[in-house]
Amino acid sequence: MPLVCLGLSHHTAPVDVRERHAFSPSTMGEALVALRDYEAVREALMLQTCGRLEIYAELEDYESGVTQLKAFLNNFRHGDVNDMESYMYTLLGTQAIEHLLRVSTGLDSMLIGEAEILGQVKDAYVQAQRSHTLGKSLHTLFRQAINAGKEARSRTAIAGDSTSIATAAVDAAKLHLGNLAGKTVLVVGAGKMGAIAARRLRDEGAARVIVLNRSQGRAAEVAAALGEGARSADLPGLVDALTEADVVVTSTGAPHFVITPDAVAEALRSRPQRPLFIVDIAVPRDVDPEVALLDGVGLVDIDGLANVIAVTLERRREAIPLVEEIVTEHVARFGQWYQSRVAVPVIASLVQKAETIRENEVARLLARCPELSERERMLITGMSMTIVSKLLHSAITRIRDKAAENGAEAITHAQMLDELFELRALGSAEANVAAAPSRDEAIE
Repeated sequence: MPLVCLGLSHHTAPVDVRERHAFSPSTMGEALVALRDYEAVREALMLQTCGRLEIYAELEDYESGVTQLKAFLNNFRHGDVNDMESYMYTLLGTQAIEHLLRVSTGLDSMLIGEAEILGQVKDAYVQAQRSHTLGKSLHTLFRQAINAGKEARSRTAIAGDSTSIATAAVDAAKLHLGNLAGKTVLVVGAGKMGAIAARRLRDEGAARVIVLNRSQGRAAEVAAALGEGARSADLPGLVDALTEADVVVTSTGAPHFVITPDAVAEALRSRPQRPLFIVDIAVPRDVDPEVALLDGVGLVDIDGLANVIAVTLERRREAIPLVEEIVTEHVARFGQWYQSRVAVPVIASLVQKAETIRENEVARLLARCPELSERERMLITGMSMTIVSKLLHSAITRIRDKAAENGAEAITHAQMLDELFELRALGSAEANVAAAPSRDEAIE
């Protein structure tokens, strides 16, 4: 049963491709439920961020499973996904495990060590739990990934400063304008990244902050936290807000363009001598790229932040070797668990069968010897438990040790015990794993 990761990211696909294939937040749960209907997909989880769309899955069979995952993307999206194949990567077994751990620790992010990614991994894990698409394997893998992310952040400087995608957007505005003191800024979207951007813009000296959101209640909360000079607005007031703004940072979850050329052009007519700088960190993008063609408008999308981000990463790069060690440790831990999991039902059944036999035989003996004292009964019971424990210890230890060294051999031993003691603990799925010929393939 191979573990795979199928996806595309900022490494392989530009933002226009990523946004075209993004799932809206409202359909993610529905998509996960749809994944359950594909017979080769045993477990599945979808991770979507501004930089990636990835499906992690445990499959009955690699070839048919990956084919079904691609069919799911084609069928569920109800659109043209013919170009997706050229941007997509498929990672198998250890590669998929290591990749997830690199994602959760921030090593694979556009902004190394970004603050948001671990929370996004947790959110994806919770959503898969709610959709009942997680089994033991992905549950254990994602708990390992979350723990690795926490450990990387607590033991290293990978996230040692406040830099995030949102703050990189603010840095881009500073590079373009030189100074934000006295400026009016518009933040479109009052989610987590929008709120971070609003705080940073105020800290950098912005005189006025307008927070615009589909839900004005949430916008009002963010504005109120900023204090004097901040106010909220709703989407119908977008043109008026653009007319006032010197800088715009936008990060909504909208599946369509929120800021159009017509809206910006209308705003510019009321402020012909003042330039407007826009940073779009949303995926799908909030700003129609044609806005950049208007005179007096500067536009940077999330991929365009690469140069700004590179300047901020020196301290974090120093932490990379230690984070790599953390990743390696957690990959090994999960690999050992994954290889040994097939032996668990055999061990449990063997112990249970032995304990049942022990209890029955001790009960029969004690029933025949009513004259025994309470202390003598306890000594007999204790001796019987010791005999069973010592008898089983070598077999159980041998299976566990072999699982850490060679998954296929561990499965062979487990199958032998299953047959010899008539445990019937191994199903067909566990038996199929015996085909794995090496340590790496045993966790694939």
